[in-house]
Amino acid sequence: MTNRIDQPEPEALTGPPLNRHGAKFWISVVAVVAVIAVATVFGVRFFGRATVQAAPPSAPTVTVSQPLQRELDSRLQFLGQFSPVERVELRAQVGGTLTRIGFKDGDVVRKGDLLFEIDPTQYQIKLSEATAQLESAQARYDLATKELKRAQTLQQTDAGTAENVEQRASEQRTSQAAISTAQALIRDAEFDLNHCRIAAPFTGRMGNHLVSVGNLVSGSRAGAGATTLLATIVSLDPIYLDFDMSESDYLTFERERTKQRRGLAQRVDAALSDESEFKHAGTLNFIDNSLDRSSGTIHARATIPNQDLLLTPGVFGRVLLPTTKATSVLLVPDDAVLPDQSEHVVLTVGPDNIVAPKKVQLGDLRGGLRVIRAGLLPSDAVIIGGVAIAAPGSKVTPHTGTITFGTAQDRSAVQQ
Repeated sequence: MTNRIDQPEPEALTGPPLNRHGAKFWISVVAVVAVIAVATVFGVRFFGRATVQAAPPSAPTVTVSQPLQRELDSRLQFLGQFSPVERVELRAQVGGTLTRIGFKDGDVVRKGDLLFEIDPTQYQIKLSEATAQLESAQARYDLATKELKRAQTLQQTDAGTAENVEQRASEQRTSQAAISTAQALIRDAEFDLNHCRIAAPFTGRMGNHLVSVGNLVSGSRAGAGATTLLATIVSLDPIYLDFDMSESDYLTFERERTKQRRGLAQRVDAALSDESEFKHAGTLNFIDNSLDRSSGTIHARATIPNQDLLLTPGVFGRVLLPTTKATSVLLVPDDAVLPDQSEHVVLTVGPDNIVAPKKVQLGDLRGGLRVIRAGLLPSDAVIIGGVAIAAPGSKVTPHTGTITFGTAQDRSAVQQ
């Protein structure tokens, strides 16, 4: 019997390997498709974001205006201190017990108001004695006059002698001298009695009283020796403003004053330390005759009206002194001026809307605005709003505004 070995079918021999390779193929296809899908999604996001970031930014909007033109004079500014025009130490001219104080510390008193009173009793007694002496001297004079007439009559009838007439005439002159002495004593007593009442020599503000009622005070008519200081009084209206000018400022002022041929009477404007506007007008009325060698300054003084009594002696104040006549100047808000190391610049916008800085020379603040002495043209478009976002050389979108000349509240004010 012949052995037969069954041969496998061709499909059975090749089937499994073909199925294994087919699965790997489809897995690879799916993986490639997934990678392409993910790349597509992230690529769109990435390139889309890059497109947004690459878009050019819009030009910032700023407010521009031409500089404000005004006719203003040049001024020098100094720091000064107020002082009274009159200051008096009230001292007793007669001694005695203080019986009355007619004011409260710090009061504003009027000229002639009673301030202190000293017990007048001893001076009234002295006046009475002097009055009695005058009456006695007057009586002796009347008697001497009658006796002189009688002696003259007797001499004419040869009943009297010339010696008797001369004696009676001498007695009359002696009594006349006694009358004059008594009258002088009366005036002396009246002087002491009147000075028992101490009145305000002018209208002003009182300090604190230095002696209380009941104390014994000493006085002297000439002010020599031990005299009791009772209080001090200072005048308030007008008031002085004292300040010192440096040598260079003084020379500038003198040269301009010589050119204009003006006298010493010169208008000044003053402001207190908490005021931003110089609203107190006065007159320069004194400049010292020599320069202080130690400080290099010269003392000056202005007189300022003080009707509301706001200005107080000892308070510091700022003073502006004009040096030239009014000329046309340019003004911009102080916020529009930027520091550039030791210089200052103002940002302007050209016809192509490109920001261009300009170096300027500054003056003082006037009407809440900064005076520009040089470096700017009246036609320049100055950036007065949005200075912080305007970079030199960058392009901006200008919006027209207006510069306002006003008070301190309008400092750097811009009307949109």
